[in-house]
Amino acid sequence: MSLTADELLSAHTDYYRVFADVDGEDLAWWNTAREYAEWARPQVNDAWEAAEYNIPAVEEAARRGLVRDGIDIEGQPPMSIRANRLITMELARLDISTATAPIVQAGLAMQSISLCGSEEQKAKYLAPMSRMEIRGAFALTEPNHGSDSVALETSARREGDEWVINGEKKWIGHGSVGHITIVWARMDNGEVGGFIVDQDQTGYHAETITGKASFRGLPQAHITLNDVRVPDSRRLPGANSFRDTAAILTGTRLGVAWSALGTAMDCYEKALAYAKEREQFGRPLVKNQIIQQRLADMLMDLTSMALYCKRLLELEEAGTLNEKQASLAKVHTTRSARRIAANARDMFGGVGILLENDVIRHMADIEALHTYEGTDTIQSLIVGKSITGVSAYR
Repeated sequence: MSLTADELLSAHTDYYRVFADVDGEDLAWWNTAREYAEWARPQVNDAWEAAEYNIPAVEEAARRGLVRDGIDIEGQPPMSIRANRLITMELARLDISTATAPIVQAGLAMQSISLCGSEEQKAKYLAPMSRMEIRGAFALTEPNHGSDSVALETSARREGDEWVINGEKKWIGHGSVGHITIVWARMDNGEVGGFIVDQDQTGYHAETITGKASFRGLPQAHITLNDVRVPDSRRLPGANSFRDTAAILTGTRLGVAWSALGTAMDCYEKALAYAKEREQFGRPLVKNQIIQQRLADMLMDLTSMALYCKRLLELEEAGTLNEKQASLAKVHTTRSARRIAANARDMFGGVGILLENDVIRHMADIEALHTYEGTDTIQSLIVGKSITGVSAYR
């Protein structure tokens, strides 16, 4: 049964009714995401604890049309920018890894092809990728170049009708469990280009990074590229400088903001429900002044996050959003989500560290959100440069 926006978010969560006007096809997509989240919920904690990638669950998301990032694909129903952001928010209420898998697949790999690929490349890859028949990765960051990925050292040397790629990439989602990787490399002219590389290709070696205490539900890889030969037909013709790469990252930076909002919602809602039912010293926790104050503080952060995301959505829909605005939102929402998760975990007391209550998983995973797609410091410096006109970094 389809729910209204007010039923999808209670008045205790959407205090200013920021999302109360969602209707029509956007509301239908939101309901689809909620139905999928309820289906996937029983599987999440076991996969996270075991550090296993639940590929069948992501494939089910694709069957429900959720792995799209709003890209128009023939034969599939339209998905607006608004619907795409609401899907991310709803999936993050369930689990950050579950929300990030479509961002890696569609927001990064598919958008690279959609924005920079040839018509032939779009026809070959986009529809199968939306069905998760082809899993894709986006390989930009390197062992020595994360925040300064513009200085990437991976090279692509032209030899006749082929490109020979050498270098290393690190922290690449889907990089060891996919089929293709969009590799960003510096070409002979010094500019950055994108290349579609098969993961089973000679010279491509990917090792899944282990030992993570955060973001355990989605594998990331350390990739080594040794004389990987790619035909010119696999080069993305619209990727001719780092500016083209950065345009893709602006969209996924927004996805991080919406993910932070979704996971903070779940932490707040779980803490509120627990405070109402848990009794200490002969009365429910919620009757204590300090608990009510902390819940109010959490709601203040949550409401500001929602307002940030809603305003970003309006700018994105109008086509006027810039990367500095996205940077400010990424910093604010992930910082706020950290505070909300920490408060929620503390309010649960000892049981707050149990996965069955979800909050500790959210709290750990927010650390990854806070770092990837540009660290807190780098995003702050991007904003600082925009308001002072002075760069504090190269």
